[in-house]
Amino acid sequence: MRITGYRILTTVQDWGRPIGDANGVYADGLVRVPIVVVETDAGLTGVGLGSHVEIEAVFAAIEGEDPRCVTALYDRMLRRTFKAGHAGPVFGTIGALDTALWDIKAQAAGEPLWRLLGGRDRRVPAYASGLDIGLDDDELVAVYQAYADRGLRAAKVKGGLDVARDRHRLTLVRDVLTEAGRGARPSLMLDVNETWTRKQAVRHVAEIERTLDLTWIEEPVRRWDVEGHAAVGRGVRASVATGENLTGLEQHRPLIAAGAVDIVQTAAVWGITHFLRVATLAHAHDLPVSPIGTTPIGLLHAATSVPNHLVSELQDLEPALGVSVDHHVEDGAFVLGDRPGLGVRLDEEVIAASSHLLPHLMSGGAHIRPERAGHRLHPVEVGGEAVGAVLNA
Repeated sequence: MRITGYRILTTVQDWGRPIGDANGVYADGLVRVPIVVVETDAGLTGVGLGSHVEIEAVFAAIEGEDPRCVTALYDRMLRRTFKAGHAGPVFGTIGALDTALWDIKAQAAGEPLWRLLGGRDRRVPAYASGLDIGLDDDELVAVYQAYADRGLRAAKVKGGLDVARDRHRLTLVRDVLTEAGRGARPSLMLDVNETWTRKQAVRHVAEIERTLDLTWIEEPVRRWDVEGHAAVGRGVRASVATGENLTGLEQHRPLIAAGAVDIVQTAAVWGITHFLRVATLAHAHDLPVSPIGTTPIGLLHAATSVPNHLVSELQDLEPALGVSVDHHVEDGAFVLGDRPGLGVRLDEEVIAASSHLLPHLMSGGAHIRPERAGHRLHPVEVGGEAVGAVLNA
Protein backbone atom coordinates (compact mmCIF):
# COMPACT_ATOMS: atom_id res chain seq x y z
CA MET A 1 0.00 0.00 0.00
CA ARG A 2 1.30 3.45 -0.96
CA ILE A 3 0.30 7.04 -0.29
CA THR A 4 -0.85 8.59 -3.54
CA GLY A 5 -2.31 12.00 -2.70
CA TYR A 6 -4.30 14.21 -0.39
CA ARG A 7 -7.35 16.46 -0.36
CA ILE A 8 -7.97 19.46 1.84
CA LEU A 9 -11.36 20.58 3.09
CA THR A 10 -12.59 23.22 5.50
CA THR A 11 -15.83 22.88 7.39
CA VAL A 12 -17.48 24.80 10.23
CA GLN A 13 -18.01 24.14 13.91
CA ASP A 14 -21.33 25.84 14.58
CA TRP A 15 -21.73 26.30 18.32
CA GLY A 16 -25.03 28.16 18.02
CA ARG A 17 -23.86 30.72 20.59
CA PRO A 18 -20.93 33.05 21.24
CA ILE A 19 -17.72 31.29 22.23
CA GLY A 20 -14.32 32.56 23.26
CA ASP A 21 -11.80 33.25 25.98
CA ALA A 22 -9.85 36.13 27.50
CA ASN A 23 -8.34 36.92 24.11
CA GLY A 24 -11.61 37.41 22.25
CA VAL A 25 -14.99 36.05 21.25
CA TYR A 26 -16.48 34.53 18.08
CA ALA A 27 -19.78 36.34 18.36
CA ASP A 28 -21.62 34.14 15.86
CA GLY A 29 -20.17 30.89 17.24
CA LEU A 30 -18.75 29.84 13.87
CA VAL A 31 -15.19 28.46 13.77
CA ARG A 32 -13.24 27.13 10.79
CA VAL A 33 -12.27 23.44 10.97
CA PRO A 34 -9.58 22.43 8.44
CA ILE A 35 -9.47 18.76 7.40
CA VAL A 36 -6.87 16.71 5.53
CA VAL A 37 -7.76 13.49 3.70
CA VAL A 38 -4.85 11.20 2.76
CA GLU A 39 -5.40 8.83 -0.20
CA THR A 40 -3.78 5.47 -0.97
CA ASP A 41 -3.56 3.12 -3.93
CA ALA A 42 -5.45 0.51 -1.90
CA GLY A 43 -8.58 2.66 -1.80
CA LEU A 44 -8.25 3.42 1.92
CA THR A 45 -8.36 7.06 2.97
CA GLY A 46 -7.47 8.60 6.32
CA VAL A 47 -8.86 11.72 7.96
CA GLY A 48 -6.97 14.26 10.04
CA LEU A 49 -8.41 17.42 11.55
CA GLY A 50 -5.76 20.11 11.41
CA SER A 51 -3.89 22.75 9.47
CA HIS A 52 -3.26 22.92 5.71
CA VAL A 53 -0.33 25.33 6.02
CA GLU A 54 2.57 24.40 3.70
CA ILE A 55 0.96 21.01 3.16
CA GLU A 56 2.46 20.53 -0.29
CA ALA A 57 5.99 20.72 1.10
CA VAL A 58 5.19 18.55 4.14
CA PHE A 59 3.32 15.95 2.08
CA ALA A 60 6.42 15.46 -0.10
CA ALA A 61 8.01 13.69 2.88
CA ILE A 62 5.41 10.91 2.83
CA GLU A 63 4.25 10.68 -0.78
CA GLY A 64 4.75 7.20 -2.23
CA GLU A 65 5.46 5.71 1.21
CA ASP A 66 3.61 2.92 3.00
CA PRO A 67 1.13 4.74 5.28
CA ARG A 68 1.42 2.04 7.92
CA CYS A 69 4.97 3.22 8.78
CA VAL A 70 3.42 6.03 10.79
CA THR A 71 6.04 6.98 13.36
CA ALA A 72 8.89 6.81 10.85
CA LEU A 73 6.90 9.01 8.48
CA TYR A 74 6.21 11.44 11.31
CA ASP A 75 9.95 11.89 11.77
CA ARG A 76 10.39 12.30 8.02
CA MET A 77 7.93 15.21 8.15
CA LEU A 78 9.82 16.78 11.04
CA ARG A 79 13.11 16.46 9.17
CA ARG A 80 11.57 17.97 6.03
CA THR A 81 10.69 21.15 7.94
CA PHE A 82 13.59 21.46 10.38
CA LYS A 83 15.36 24.42 8.73
CA ALA A 84 12.38 26.77 8.75
CA GLY A 85 11.05 25.18 11.94
CA HIS A 86 8.01 23.03 12.51
CA ALA A 87 6.34 25.11 15.24
CA GLY A 88 2.90 26.64 14.92
CA PRO A 89 0.56 25.90 11.99
CA VAL A 90 3.17 23.77 10.19
CA PHE A 91 3.21 21.46 13.21
CA GLY A 92 -0.55 21.32 12.85
CA THR A 93 -0.17 20.18 9.25
CA ILE A 94 2.21 17.45 10.37
CA GLY A 95 -0.28 16.50 13.07
CA ALA A 96 -3.19 16.30 10.64
CA LEU A 97 -1.25 14.07 8.25
CA ASP A 98 -0.01 11.94 11.15
CA THR A 99 -3.58 11.45 12.41
CA ALA A 100 -4.75 10.48 8.91
CA LEU A 101 -1.96 7.89 8.67
CA TRP A 102 -2.96 6.33 11.99
CA ASP A 103 -6.53 6.21 10.68
CA ILE A 104 -5.36 4.30 7.59
CA LYS A 105 -3.16 1.95 9.61
CA ALA A 106 -6.04 0.95 11.89
CA GLN A 107 -8.46 0.57 8.97
CA ALA A 108 -5.96 -1.69 7.21
CA ALA A 109 -5.78 -3.80 10.38
CA GLY A 110 -9.58 -3.91 10.59
CA GLU A 111 -9.56 -2.50 14.12
CA PRO A 112 -10.61 0.71 15.86
CA LEU A 113 -7.51 2.76 16.55
CA TRP A 114 -7.89 2.52 20.32
CA ARG A 115 -7.56 -1.25 20.12
CA LEU A 116 -4.68 -1.12 17.61
CA LEU A 117 -2.76 1.17 19.96
CA GLY A 118 -3.20 -1.29 22.81
CA GLY A 119 -6.11 0.22 24.68
CA ARG A 120 -8.31 -1.99 26.85
CA ASP A 121 -11.06 0.34 28.08
CA ARG A 122 -13.02 2.25 25.43
CA ARG A 123 -14.29 4.75 28.01
CA VAL A 124 -12.28 7.99 28.21
CA PRO A 125 -13.08 10.28 31.18
CA ALA A 126 -14.16 13.78 30.10
CA TYR A 127 -14.59 17.26 31.51
CA ALA A 128 -16.90 20.00 30.24
CA SER A 129 -15.38 23.00 28.51
CA GLY A 130 -17.85 25.52 27.13
CA LEU A 131 -15.52 28.28 25.83
CA ASP A 132 -18.00 30.36 27.75
CA ILE A 133 -16.54 33.78 28.50
CA GLY A 134 -19.12 35.57 26.33
CA LEU A 135 -22.18 34.08 28.07
CA ASP A 136 -24.40 35.71 30.67
CA ASP A 137 -25.31 33.85 33.85
CA ASP A 138 -28.46 32.18 32.52
CA GLU A 139 -26.69 31.05 29.35
CA LEU A 140 -23.75 29.73 31.37
CA VAL A 141 -26.00 27.68 33.63
CA ALA A 142 -27.92 26.26 30.65
CA VAL A 143 -24.72 25.23 28.86
CA TYR A 144 -23.28 23.40 31.85
CA GLN A 145 -26.62 21.80 32.64
CA ALA A 146 -26.43 20.17 29.20
CA TYR A 147 -23.00 18.78 30.10
CA ALA A 148 -24.26 17.65 33.51
CA ASP A 149 -27.09 15.79 31.81
CA ARG A 150 -24.41 13.69 30.08
CA GLY A 151 -22.94 12.77 33.44
CA LEU A 152 -20.01 15.20 33.48
CA ARG A 153 -18.89 16.20 36.96
CA ALA A 154 -15.82 18.28 36.04
CA ALA A 155 -15.79 21.59 34.20
CA LYS A 156 -13.38 24.21 32.91
CA VAL A 157 -14.50 27.84 32.82
CA LYS A 158 -12.88 30.57 30.73
CA GLY A 159 -11.81 33.66 32.62
CA GLY A 160 -8.91 35.84 33.66
CA LEU A 161 -10.33 39.33 33.13
CA ASP A 162 -12.11 39.98 36.44
CA VAL A 163 -11.54 38.00 39.61
CA ALA A 164 -15.02 38.71 41.03
CA ARG A 165 -16.69 37.60 37.81
CA ASP A 166 -14.55 34.47 37.62
CA ARG A 167 -15.44 33.52 41.18
CA HIS A 168 -19.14 34.12 40.51
CA ARG A 169 -19.16 32.07 37.30
CA LEU A 170 -17.19 29.20 38.83
CA THR A 171 -19.71 29.15 41.69
CA LEU A 172 -22.62 28.93 39.26
CA VAL A 173 -21.01 26.01 37.44
CA ARG A 174 -20.11 24.33 40.74
CA ASP A 175 -23.73 24.52 41.86
CA VAL A 176 -25.02 23.02 38.61
CA LEU A 177 -22.62 20.08 38.81
CA THR A 178 -23.12 19.58 42.55
CA GLU A 179 -26.88 19.32 42.14
CA ALA A 180 -26.49 16.93 39.22
CA GLY A 181 -24.06 14.85 41.27
CA ARG A 182 -26.44 14.75 44.27
CA GLY A 183 -24.11 16.72 46.46
CA ALA A 184 -20.81 15.27 45.31
CA ARG A 185 -18.15 17.97 44.96
CA PRO A 186 -17.21 18.54 41.30
CA SER A 187 -13.80 19.38 39.88
CA LEU A 188 -13.42 22.99 38.71
CA MET A 189 -10.74 24.40 36.43
CA LEU A 190 -10.04 27.96 35.28
CA ASP A 191 -8.44 28.64 31.89
CA VAL A 192 -7.04 32.13 31.23
CA ASN A 193 -5.22 31.47 27.93
CA GLU A 194 -1.89 33.18 28.72
CA THR A 195 -3.45 36.50 29.71
CA TRP A 196 -1.60 37.20 33.00
CA THR A 197 1.80 38.12 34.33
CA ARG A 198 3.24 35.92 37.08
CA LYS A 199 2.12 38.17 39.95
CA GLN A 200 -1.32 38.68 38.44
CA ALA A 201 -1.72 34.92 38.24
CA VAL A 202 -0.83 34.30 41.88
CA ARG A 203 -3.02 37.15 43.18
CA HIS A 204 -6.00 36.20 41.02
CA VAL A 205 -5.94 32.48 41.82
CA ALA A 206 -5.22 33.03 45.51
CA GLU A 207 -8.28 35.27 45.76
CA ILE A 208 -10.50 32.64 44.13
CA GLU A 209 -9.05 29.94 46.37
CA ARG A 210 -10.30 31.79 49.44
CA THR A 211 -13.77 30.39 48.69
CA LEU A 212 -13.39 27.76 45.95
CA ASP A 213 -11.27 24.70 45.36
CA LEU A 214 -9.64 24.74 41.91
CA THR A 215 -8.35 21.51 40.44
CA TRP A 216 -6.10 23.39 38.05
CA ILE A 217 -5.29 26.80 36.61
CA GLU A 218 -4.57 26.57 32.89
CA GLU A 219 -2.03 28.60 30.90
CA PRO A 220 -1.65 31.29 33.59
CA VAL A 221 1.33 32.91 31.81
CA ARG A 222 2.97 32.71 28.40
CA ARG A 223 3.39 29.16 27.17
CA TRP A 224 7.21 29.25 27.13
CA ASP A 225 7.67 30.89 30.56
CA VAL A 226 9.21 28.08 32.58
CA GLU A 227 10.03 30.12 35.69
CA GLY A 228 6.67 31.87 35.45
CA HIS A 229 4.74 28.61 35.58
CA ALA A 230 6.95 27.42 38.42
CA ALA A 231 6.33 30.65 40.35
CA VAL A 232 2.58 30.30 39.91
CA GLY A 233 2.76 26.69 41.05
CA ARG A 234 4.58 27.73 44.21
CA GLY A 235 2.10 30.50 44.93
CA VAL A 236 -1.25 28.69 44.62
CA ARG A 237 -2.84 25.44 45.77
CA ALA A 238 -4.23 24.50 42.36
CA SER A 239 -2.25 22.41 39.92
CA VAL A 240 -0.74 24.24 36.94
CA ALA A 241 -1.84 22.90 33.55
CA THR A 242 -0.21 23.86 30.27
CA GLY A 243 1.08 22.48 26.98
CA GLU A 244 -1.73 22.73 24.45
CA ASN A 245 0.21 25.30 22.43
CA LEU A 246 3.61 23.65 22.73
CA THR A 247 4.81 22.02 19.52
CA GLY A 248 7.37 19.28 19.98
CA LEU A 249 9.08 17.49 22.84
CA GLU A 250 11.75 20.17 22.88
CA GLN A 251 9.14 22.72 24.02
CA HIS A 252 7.65 20.46 26.70
CA ARG A 253 10.97 19.30 28.10
CA PRO A 254 12.07 22.52 29.90
CA LEU A 255 8.74 22.90 31.71
CA ILE A 256 8.66 19.27 32.80
CA ALA A 257 12.33 19.21 33.80
CA ALA A 258 11.87 22.33 35.96
CA GLY A 259 8.82 20.97 37.74
CA ALA A 260 6.84 23.91 36.32
CA VAL A 261 3.81 21.91 35.14
CA ASP A 262 1.51 19.55 37.05
CA ILE A 263 -0.96 18.61 34.28
CA VAL A 264 0.70 18.08 30.89
CA GLN A 265 -1.59 19.00 28.02
CA THR A 266 -1.38 18.46 24.28
CA ALA A 267 -3.73 19.71 21.58
CA ALA A 268 -5.57 17.34 19.26
CA VAL A 269 -4.41 19.28 16.19
CA TRP A 270 -0.76 18.38 16.87
CA GLY A 271 -1.38 14.71 16.13
CA ILE A 272 -1.30 11.30 17.74
CA THR A 273 2.43 10.55 17.58
CA HIS A 274 3.18 13.84 19.33
CA PHE A 275 0.70 12.99 22.08
CA LEU A 276 2.14 9.53 22.60
CA ARG A 277 5.67 10.90 22.90
CA VAL A 278 4.66 13.68 25.28
CA ALA A 279 2.69 11.19 27.36
CA THR A 280 5.78 9.00 27.67
CA LEU A 281 7.94 11.96 28.71
CA ALA A 282 5.32 13.01 31.27
CA HIS A 283 5.01 9.46 32.58
CA ALA A 284 8.75 9.34 33.15
CA HIS A 285 8.23 12.29 35.52
CA ASP A 286 5.10 10.84 37.18
CA LEU A 287 2.87 13.48 35.58
CA PRO A 288 -0.62 13.01 34.13
CA VAL A 289 -1.59 14.02 30.59
CA SER A 290 -4.80 15.64 29.39
CA PRO A 291 -5.78 16.13 25.71
CA ILE A 292 -7.23 19.43 24.51
CA GLY A 293 -9.46 20.08 21.52
CA THR A 294 -12.91 20.72 20.11
CA THR A 295 -13.35 17.02 19.36
CA PRO A 296 -9.98 15.40 20.19
CA ILE A 297 -10.88 12.24 18.26
CA GLY A 298 -7.39 10.91 17.60
CA LEU A 299 -6.16 11.65 21.10
CA LEU A 300 -9.16 9.92 22.66
CA HIS A 301 -8.09 6.71 20.95
CA ALA A 302 -4.48 7.27 22.01
CA ALA A 303 -5.49 8.11 25.58
CA THR A 304 -6.75 4.57 26.10
CA SER A 305 -3.23 3.23 25.57
CA VAL A 306 -1.21 5.40 27.96
CA PRO A 307 -0.97 4.78 31.73
CA ASN A 308 -1.06 8.44 32.76
CA HIS A 309 -4.15 9.81 31.01
CA LEU A 310 -6.18 11.90 33.48
CA VAL A 311 -9.14 13.39 31.63
CA SER A 312 -9.95 14.71 28.13
CA GLU A 313 -11.61 17.96 27.14
CA LEU A 314 -15.17 17.87 25.83
CA GLN A 315 -16.09 21.10 24.11
CA ASP A 316 -19.06 21.18 21.73
CA LEU A 317 -21.47 18.28 22.17
CA GLU A 318 -21.91 18.05 18.39
CA PRO A 319 -19.18 17.52 15.76
CA ALA A 320 -18.40 19.95 12.94
CA LEU A 321 -20.78 20.16 9.97
CA GLY A 322 -20.41 17.20 7.66
CA VAL A 323 -18.40 15.18 10.19
CA SER A 324 -19.70 12.09 11.99
CA VAL A 325 -17.83 10.26 14.73
CA ASP A 326 -18.08 6.74 16.11
CA HIS A 327 -18.30 7.64 19.75
CA HIS A 328 -20.82 9.10 22.17
CA VAL A 329 -20.81 10.69 25.62
CA GLU A 330 -22.46 9.11 28.64
CA ASP A 331 -21.82 8.94 32.38
CA GLY A 332 -19.10 11.57 32.13
CA ALA A 333 -16.99 9.82 29.51
CA PHE A 334 -16.41 9.51 25.79
CA VAL A 335 -17.34 5.96 24.76
CA LEU A 336 -15.40 4.90 21.67
CA GLY A 337 -16.94 2.62 19.05
CA ASP A 338 -15.77 -0.37 17.03
CA ARG A 339 -15.57 1.14 13.55
CA PRO A 340 -12.09 0.49 12.08
CA GLY A 341 -9.74 3.46 12.23
CA LEU A 342 -10.69 6.71 13.90
CA GLY A 343 -14.35 6.14 13.17
CA VAL A 344 -14.63 9.50 11.38
CA ARG A 345 -16.85 9.83 8.33
CA LEU A 346 -17.10 12.91 6.10
CA ASP A 347 -20.09 14.11 4.10
CA GLU A 348 -18.26 16.26 1.58
CA GLU A 349 -21.52 17.53 0.05
CA VAL A 350 -22.57 18.93 3.41
CA ILE A 351 -19.11 20.41 3.92
CA ALA A 352 -19.21 22.07 0.50
CA ALA A 353 -22.71 23.41 1.15
CA SER A 354 -21.56 24.99 4.42
CA SER A 355 -18.81 27.02 2.76
CA HIS A 356 -20.89 30.20 2.97
CA LEU A 357 -20.73 29.93 6.77
CA LEU A 358 -16.93 30.01 6.92
CA PRO A 359 -15.76 33.06 8.86
CA HIS A 360 -13.17 35.22 7.13
CA LEU A 361 -9.58 34.37 8.00
CA MET A 362 -9.04 37.92 9.23
CA SER A 363 -12.16 38.07 11.39
CA GLY A 364 -11.69 38.53 15.13
CA GLY A 365 -11.80 35.86 17.80
CA ALA A 366 -9.88 34.02 20.46
CA HIS A 367 -6.95 33.33 18.10
CA ILE A 368 -5.81 36.98 18.21
CA ARG A 369 -3.89 38.11 21.30
CA PRO A 370 -5.12 41.50 22.57
CA GLU A 371 -2.67 44.37 22.51
CA ARG A 372 -2.90 44.92 26.29
CA ALA A 373 -2.78 41.27 27.41
CA GLY A 374 -0.59 41.07 30.50
CA HIS A 375 -0.56 44.88 30.86
CA ARG A 376 -3.99 45.66 32.31
CA LEU A 377 -4.84 47.44 35.53
CA HIS A 378 -8.60 47.38 36.04
CA PRO A 379 -11.48 44.95 35.55
CA VAL A 380 -14.39 45.96 33.32
CA GLU A 381 -17.72 44.41 32.42
CA VAL A 382 -17.18 41.53 30.02
CA GLY A 383 -19.33 41.37 26.91
CA GLY A 384 -19.01 41.85 23.18
CA GLU A 385 -16.08 44.11 22.28
CA ALA A 386 -15.23 44.60 25.96
CA VAL A 387 -13.96 41.04 26.26
CA GLY A 388 -10.22 41.10 26.70
CA ALA A 389 -10.13 44.81 27.44
CA VAL A 390 -8.95 45.08 31.05
CA LEU A 391 -7.73 42.93 33.93
CA ASN A 392 -7.09 43.89 37.53
CA ALA A 393 -3.41 43.80 38.43
